[in-house]
Amino acid sequence: MSGAAMRLTAAVSGFVIFLLSASVIQGQNVWRVTYTSTQICALKGSTVNITCSYTRPSKTTDGDTRVERAFWFTKTQDEEPVDLRTDPQYAGRVQYSYRNNACTLSISDLRDSDSAVFKFRFITNHPDWRYTGEPGVTLSVTGFQVKISQKQSCRAGRCTWADLTCHSSCRLTYSTSYNWYKNGVKMRTEKESFRDYFYHEDSYSCAARGYEAFPSPSECVGDQTCKKVTYPDRSICAFKGSSVDISCTYYNGYKYIASKFWFSSDHHQRRYLSRAEDLRKDSRYTGRVQVFDTERGRSTLRITDLRESDSAEYHFKFKTGSDEWSSSLPATTLTVTDPDVQVQVIWSTTGPKLICHSSCLPSGRSSLAWYQNETKRIQDETSPSYGGYVDPVDSYSCSYQSYRSPPVYAPRVPVVLMSRSGDIMKNSSVTLTCSSDANPAANYTWYKENQSVLGREPQLVFSSIQSSDSGEYYCRAENDLGTTSEYVFIDVKYGPKLPSVSVSPSAQIVEGSSVTLTCSSDANPAANYTWYKEDQTLLQGPEGVHRFTSISSHDSGNYRCQSENQYRRINSTTLVLDVQYGPKRPSVSNNIGRSNSTLHLTVVAAAWKSAVVGTITAVLPAIALLAVCLWIRRKKSFTQQSHGGERPAIRAQLNMDLVRDVTSAPAPRQPAEHLHYSSIRFTQNQEEALYSNIRPAQPHRQTEEEHEEEEEEEVEYTDINTDNARSSPRTRREEDEEDSSALYSTVNK
Repeated sequence: MSGAAMRLTAAVSGFVIFLLSASVIQGQNVWRVTYTSTQICALKGSTVNITCSYTRPSKTTDGDTRVERAFWFTKTQDEEPVDLRTDPQYAGRVQYSYRNNACTLSISDLRDSDSAVFKFRFITNHPDWRYTGEPGVTLSVTGFQVKISQKQSCRAGRCTWADLTCHSSCRLTYSTSYNWYKNGVKMRTEKESFRDYFYHEDSYSCAARGYEAFPSPSECVGDQTCKKVTYPDRSICAFKGSSVDISCTYYNGYKYIASKFWFSSDHHQRRYLSRAEDLRKDSRYTGRVQVFDTERGRSTLRITDLRESDSAEYHFKFKTGSDEWSSSLPATTLTVTDPDVQVQVIWSTTGPKLICHSSCLPSGRSSLAWYQNETKRIQDETSPSYGGYVDPVDSYSCSYQSYRSPPVYAPRVPVVLMSRSGDIMKNSSVTLTCSSDANPAANYTWYKENQSVLGREPQLVFSSIQSSDSGEYYCRAENDLGTTSEYVFIDVKYGPKLPSVSVSPSAQIVEGSSVTLTCSSDANPAANYTWYKEDQTLLQGPEGVHRFTSISSHDSGNYRCQSENQYRRINSTTLVLDVQYGPKRPSVSNNIGRSNSTLHLTVVAAAWKSAVVGTITAVLPAIALLAVCLWIRRKKSFTQQSHGGERPAIRAQLNMDLVRDVTSAPAPRQPAEHLHYSSIRFTQNQEEALYSNIRPAQPHRQTEEEHEEEEEEEVEYTDINTDNARSSPRTRREEDEEDSSALYSTVNK
């Protein structure tokens, strides 16, 4: 890539970062990774901690943000950062920690190849929201070395004048004084460099004060025939019950070795190295220790049936005729632990990666075996990383030194349990619990149908559940190997709420129209409805609808609805129906009373008061016709009595006085107020009703009482309906004396 292209790419990247920063600064949120130090110098074989802090926008337009994955990297593959844990070079030597916006990378057993630039990267729950901290931390791995300069041979030729300097490739923090060792024994000088004469059989080593655990290798000042002991492994970890080999190389300067052996010490015993005891004579190791000299200048200590008490520092010691090597320098440290072989699952953009991990797993020293579904051996490697495809439906395990790890696998279908059995009632407390068999352990997320996340714990708690909480709930279980989910349906039960009643049409209700009464009430399970008119049951059923196909005036009244299910019964408010209608067909009745001589002819009409005048106009001609008929009948009866030789007992003159003459047209239809009556009264001085006295000849003579009974049986009642009638003239005085609510027509006899 040309320089111009690189500058353009850098400019574009900077512009994108600027825009991103500008967009989040408005909400007082920024993307940032701050490293405690950008330059670190660490000693070979030691452990280094690289620390940082980070910030991110707490909210986006899509909701809250959270860090879901974070890792450190030094390399990229296909422009994607490679998680340091998946790099075989760092397998088993790195650990991450990120919490409360603090991040830490720990690398143990540092090597020269670990010198690199380390960067922290985090990914949020929004796939496009990820960030890498720049510029990263530059780690330089160094070790102490004894540098020899200004060498001059002594006169005797058995020694050399020289300058010795304790050197490191980078400046360590707080290294102001040094320790020097001659033939493994600490010297008194504390300077970084000094000049002296040195015998050829002596070796020298150094370390900065505070870093005594990592001294330089022993160096010969003259030739390479000096005494020294070198340990290839500064630390070894082994499983309890297993065996371990600890070795060293040594050189005695061509002198005869009188004795040699291995001994152990801890931190508190180093000052008493002169009291060291051969492990083969130590009762704690009886029957468990062997020493092998497989080649000249090399010794190996083997300890079997390891115990936790065997954790210590192991030294090699030899004696010649004139002196001995009894080192106060660090040797090999052994740590004995329980077997803890595990498969570590590492997420990556190309899929999950598997690492055979243990705190005692030395990289590149022993072969590893990988298994699929417990029995199928799929790979033998010296590297702890598995390089094949990981199928989420299978399980995977690894073995090291005959110790098998537990299998890892994606979450199985979750089991969702509800804290309550039976019906779930409104306002009750309900807890949903999700569990799934998975290794590594599953993370849980709760959803309701297509809504946003409700929770990220195995339990979802409703302290007072409501009807709105009814629905399908999903529990998602996931780890780095896969994802699965299960749902549960919640149906919250409750009694009916106050029913809502309505009438359709909602406008004026007219007799003969179609009317629908509707009752509805929120309830679970659905309510049944009962309609009442007053206290009379009209309808029962689940619909709550009562229909009048042709409503009548008799349907006017008070209605109410009752809704009920097994949890509650409740009544609605009262619904009043007022059915409006026009005048009914008039009814005329002829009532003859026995107690007096008055004939009441009544025309009954349930109509409005304003319709009375029109009704009278129709009735008066009928009254006149009835009077003529009665007069003809009476005259005929009188003629029959005259032919029988008898005179009529009574003379009567029929006078018909018309009370009211009304000729007006029918009035407009108005609501009915009263019933109006039209009557014809026949008045007579005697206390007798209107009838004809017929006295037939003997022997069929009847008493007056019997005759009256006959006449009563002959009384006729007539309903008169007519549209047009002529009224007789009447005086104004009669009109003034007229009753406002009754109409009378009287015939005086």
